[in-house]
Amino acid sequence: MASAPTPPPLLPVTNPAPGSSPAAVGGSDAPIATPAFRLFLSRLSDSARRSLSDRRPWGELLDRSAFSKPDSLSDATSRLRRNLAYFRVNYAAVVAFALGASLLAHPFSLLILLGLLAAWCFLYLFRASDQPVVLFGRTFSDRETLLGLVGASFVLLFFTSVASLIISGLLVGGAVVAAHGAFRVPEDLFLDEPNAAPGNSAAQGLLSFLGGPGSGV
Repeated sequence: MASAPTPPPLLPVTNPAPGSSPAAVGGSDAPIATPAFRLFLSRLSDSARRSLSDRRPWGELLDRSAFSKPDSLSDATSRLRRNLAYFRVNYAAVVAFALGASLLAHPFSLLILLGLLAAWCFLYLFRASDQPVVLFGRTFSDRETLLGLVGASFVLLFFTSVASLIISGLLVGGAVVAAHGAFRVPEDLFLDEPNAAPGNSAAQGLLSFLGGPGSGV
């Protein structure tokens, strides 16, 4: 007489707790705080959009009929001050272009800088508060992580060509801006009242994503 078939073994099933994510059940949380990162990107995009709305026409910036040699150093300084207030967004784009061209001409240094920025974002700035940094089986505290990132940044910036490229790009962009501002006659430029008010500069608009409560950074 044939024996009855043996039933298959029962596998233990773990029911996830209410509100827990599948990643948490599997034992691996996301390495980055996604809401904070998305909020940062949203604020950065909004700030850049508001700042670019104040951009002056490039044809007005490059109008050759408006260039003349300044009469004195004080005249050049006065022109530069007024042009900086009027073309501030355009000048920021010129400096950014010079900085980007300097880095793109050296891809290895650009990769080092991008890797350093990614390390700061994923290991410190946007890392979930309940997700410690674990490397080689050792858990690092927030203070140890910060000190490690600062040390790595110092080594990579000052013992490679990254820092010199950034400085050279900023110097070239600043020289172009200073030359244009000194030789561009600002007599036909009129500042709007809201834009001329103190504290409403393009730099403040572009960096506004760093402030505010609940930013997560």
